Amino acid sequence: MTKYSREYYELDAPTVSDIEYDRLYKELEFLEQAYPQYKLTNSPTNKVGSRSDISYDRKFSSYKHKERLYSLDNTYSYDDLKLWYERIKKNYSLDYDPELVCELKIDGLAISLTYINSKFVVGVTRGDGIVGENITANLKTIKTIPSELNQKIAELEVRGEIFMPKSSFEKLNKYQLDNGLKLFANPRNAASGSLRQLDPEITRSRDLAMFSYYGRVDSNEIDIKSHSEMLEFLKKLGFNVNPSYKVCKNIDDAIDYCKYWDTLRQDLDYATDGVVIKINNFMLQSELGFTSRAPRWATALKFPPEEVSTIVNDIEVNVGRSGAVTPVAILEPVFISGSTVQRATLHNFDEIKRLNINIGDRVLIKKAAEIIPKVICVTEHARNDKISFAPPQFCPSCGTKLIPVDGEVNLYCPNHLGCPEQVKARLEYWVSKDCMDIDGLGDNIVSQLVDKGLVKTPADLYKLNVDDFLKLDLIAEKSAQNLYNQIQTSKNPTLSRFINSLGIRHVGKETSILLAEKFKTLDLLKMATLEQILEIDGIGDKIAYSILDFFSNSFNNEILKKLDLYGVKPTENVSISNSDLFKGLVFVLTGTLSDTREKFEELIKINGGKTSSSVSKKTSFVLAGENAGSKLTKAEALGVKVINEEMFNKMLSTGNVDIN
Repeated sequence: MTKYSREYYELDAPTVSDIEYDRLYKELEFLEQAYPQYKLTNSPTNKVGSRSDISYDRKFSSYKHKERLYSLDNTYSYDDLKLWYERIKKNYSLDYDPELVCELKIDGLAISLTYINSKFVVGVTRGDGIVGENITANLKTIKTIPSELNQKIAELEVRGEIFMPKSSFEKLNKYQLDNGLKLFANPRNAASGSLRQLDPEITRSRDLAMFSYYGRVDSNEIDIKSHSEMLEFLKKLGFNVNPSYKVCKNIDDAIDYCKYWDTLRQDLDYATDGVVIKINNFMLQSELGFTSRAPRWATALKFPPEEVSTIVNDIEVNVGRSGAVTPVAILEPVFISGSTVQRATLHNFDEIKRLNINIGDRVLIKKAAEIIPKVICVTEHARNDKISFAPPQFCPSCGTKLIPVDGEVNLYCPNHLGCPEQVKARLEYWVSKDCMDIDGLGDNIVSQLVDKGLVKTPADLYKLNVDDFLKLDLIAEKSAQNLYNQIQTSKNPTLSRFINSLGIRHVGKETSILLAEKFKTLDLLKMATLEQILEIDGIGDKIAYSILDFFSNSFNNEILKKLDLYGVKPTENVSISNSDLFKGLVFVLTGTLSDTREKFEELIKINGGKTSSSVSKKTSFVLAGENAGSKLTKAEALGVKVINEEMFNKMLSTGNVDIN
């Protein structure tokens, strides 16, 4: 049965029919129930989440990644791809063409899987790259994720992309339609919604899959020198690796690969929007390193977006959280790049003039980065004697006269405190997933809270009680209690998430992480000088001045005081000075310690040491807590020095590693 399961879900080469597979699967379930003593730990039925796996919490628990999940830089032209390659060769004085690996960029959701002693124990979403959500129970239902590896590995982290095949997406939407349920916009949205179900049985029914593209294992245990070797290693362990990857001898070879798949990708049963190109050699990857957001040794070529024609039925004017007034084209609905589009941004009123666009015109649209619909040009005007669309003089939300801002093309509503749409937009941003992540507090709830005068600023959310929510339409007592609970549990975000939530102009998620790493506490950030902010690699004058302006604004400071008063306090990044105390030393951690392993690993690394997941002759110390297991036994057998927390702390306090 395991053989047939792997053929069907991983190799895509079944040797039995679907009916025969289902019959054998049911028979296996029956036999395991009748004779549980003979059930194998790696049985195909174990890849389906049982009811005991279900978490009925309103939110998934957070989980800190051991190593950050970085983003990828993108390029949209072959010339830029060549420049990236030549820049690497020049900057690192390479007199040869470094080998590359090309992989199709899957349009899915990045996840990280952890295996301990060859068994799948934890599965986490990417999140912000530092902290994700623990969705282990749901990931156990995905048949292309092995529950146990094909060989013994002490500890392994695997990263991959969860996706929903196009055929499965069509079946799901047919089911939704037949049952009068809401249709999913595209396979990626369907996969995302399926992964975050509280009941793993729902996730199982959605037929998700995963392609693995990265593995991290102790080099003392497995000697792998390149990305292509790692992909083959993952395949041997039982993971589903995209079969279309290719080792390319140079950038021209990689470009040929990209051109080949640009035309054939539509024939695949999964969505792909580009190609990921990586330096193959791990040693060279290590030398190239990372920027603040992405590896220097990898980039993604995005395929040109699809373009389609449609009619502009209306032009609507929206007001954003900064007061910027933005025109939006309301379109005759049209399907493009995996979803139905009815709205497209026109950016600003200068863009309307440039396009010479008006209501009734036929236009060509595309999705910028295959996400945001954008009008490219007018292909047919509605009439020859048309009157040009005129920018509004007054805010469509509050009626305040709009003003221009020096150096910018947008018009702005200056009524920041009294404009309902601005207030709503700021609150919607505050509660969003990348900010305070207050589950259940969607646009409709926010709109009602503002319209009923219950909330004007983010701080107002934290003085609401359950009775306030009962004043809203269609909110029952249980829902009101849940909303109140979600707000209360959001009071201690990470510092980077809190900074991002403030909505400082030009400061997004990545910049917020840099600021948190530099200043460690909100108070230190508030007191930062221009020179201190500009010391951060990746932050320029515009961002720095925007940060200073934000914290010098009395209204913003009043909100921060109220947030503090209501108990909203970001967790601080504890600053610990670096040293070479543990330089050249390798630590292995085992057992239950007084704090998280991540905290001890951080202490070791900032003092120049390294950590490993397995004990070997190269191990310097084994730091053992309570209930230490096989690692302690192996350390004693190899004669590796074992220390406890008291001895470890004494090393740090005395600066002496020769503890007797």
